[in-house]
Amino acid sequence: MKILDRYILTSYLKTFFSVFIILMFIFVLQTIWLYIGELAGKDLDTEIILKFLLYFSPKLVPLVLPLTILLTSIMTFGNFAENYEFAAMKSSGISLQRAMRSLTVFILLVSVTAFFFANNVIPAAEYKSINLRKNIAKLKPAMAITEGVFNDLGTINIKVEDKSGDNGQYLTDVIIHKKTNRSGNFTVMKAKEGELVGSTDSDVLSLILKDGNYYDEIQPSDYSKRRDKPFAKSYFEEYTINLDLSDFNNVDLEDESYSNTQGMLNISELRQSIDSFTTSYNEKKRALTENMYQRTDFDNIAVNLNPSDSIKEIENTILEEYDTYQAVQIVNLSIGSVNGALSHLNIKKSELKNSTKQLNKFEIALHEKYVLAAACIVLFFVGAPLGAIIRKGGMGLPMVVAILLFLTYHFIGIFAKNSAEDGSISPFWATWLSTLIMLPLGIYLTYRATTDQGLFAFDTITEPIRKGLKKAGIIKPKRKID
Repeated sequence: MKILDRYILTSYLKTFFSVFIILMFIFVLQTIWLYIGELAGKDLDTEIILKFLLYFSPKLVPLVLPLTILLTSIMTFGNFAENYEFAAMKSSGISLQRAMRSLTVFILLVSVTAFFFANNVIPAAEYKSINLRKNIAKLKPAMAITEGVFNDLGTINIKVEDKSGDNGQYLTDVIIHKKTNRSGNFTVMKAKEGELVGSTDSDVLSLILKDGNYYDEIQPSDYSKRRDKPFAKSYFEEYTINLDLSDFNNVDLEDESYSNTQGMLNISELRQSIDSFTTSYNEKKRALTENMYQRTDFDNIAVNLNPSDSIKEIENTILEEYDTYQAVQIVNLSIGSVNGALSHLNIKKSELKNSTKQLNKFEIALHEKYVLAAACIVLFFVGAPLGAIIRKGGMGLPMVVAILLFLTYHFIGIFAKNSAEDGSISPFWATWLSTLIMLPLGIYLTYRATTDQGLFAFDTITEPIRKGLKKAGIIKPKRKID
């Protein structure tokens, strides 16, 4: 390796590792801030908290690494240009491409490493972090209650509109479905307020409901009376439910039984899962097609058909051939059949939509592993020539420019992926869109930097205007001085 390559590579590596450590530290602090509610007040050992941060840190690399490469490239090449080191290189016959050669090899190695990291390390860390989070949540059932959705808590399913208090013990707008041996929700309780009361020494947690109603659907032994759907209803000012927490408090934080998230899988496992989901999705559509065809009863249309030799002309409608009672029965059966078909279609439509969303998530996770490697290369060829053009090093202007570019890159990716989940756009284009947008920008900046041009060619806009104004006589040509 020549002295120049060693000098450029050393300068880049010093800035690269410094920026990477700083950015990783900032994002880890953000992680602590986001998940402090899951860690605080649960008597967790320092080892468990450090494990949580260690398992979550690899998920930050797809955010930190591209931003690090972009910022480091702008800072390093901006310093070279600001200190006229590029001018010295060019006067010695060394082009920008030649100066970038050692760094290009380094970035290629980083992109390959990032690909293997995304395919192996991140799925393993995701597997560990999600299982650890679920086990930590069990240590405090109040934290296991998520607002706005039903949560499985012992012998009940509970939904709350809002939680408050230091430990989330005060509940608002509580809905509870009691679990029974029967299939269905037959016992429902609604209360305006609720409170979780318990102690660390007891295996019993008391849920105190206030100002609510108790509904219990009764199933008579006489099947004819079940159509009336009888129920019992009562009002209470205060009602207490005691929950056995022996299973909650006996939590193994090393348990790793949860493994059905796309972020936990590598490329081969994702491809296998996508094939399985695709097969299942096609099977659901085929079953829906057959079911709707069977609902039409076309196969049995000719069973009771006795064709006549003569054709009878029907003046108005077929219903007029029946008496009133039969006509009403036919209409009611038809309406019921259509309503049943529409209801079935809406249910299946929702199921297929969820299946599509799940399939798209797995496809997005698959492409993201390749995108990380490509983004490292593309953002390097955006940052390096941009730093040479703006000729400014340090943490001021380069930091602002890098953050603006990265936020544009990141937000485009987020919006595209959200659109891809519901099938608005292809998962392939959603994951690659932000990188493909940055690719022409990198080519454009590299071309202008290697040809010693500015960031924008304003002359191509102003020169035609100036010539037009000259022809119109608005601008007079300068007089030559003899």
